[in-house]
Amino acid sequence: MESIITLAALKVVGYGLGTCGPGIGIGLACYGCCVGTARQPELAGRLFTDFIIGAALAEALALIGFVLTFIF
Repeated sequence: MESIITLAALKVVGYGLGTCGPGIGIGLACYGCCVGTARQPELAGRLFTDFIIGAALAEALALIGFVLTFIF
């Protein structure tokens, strides 16, 4: 019984560590979008579109980690 609780706790910790990567990725993407828009405001629409695609891909990594937490 104790090993099951320990395993469940380690899964939660592992998922928490796994979300650090996508969080950093989304933060860097947002920073790049803001800097690019400040430098060339006429490209704001294109930069925002690229940012949304990049953020969605990074968020997909977090969701895959979330699903894997429950599978294994």
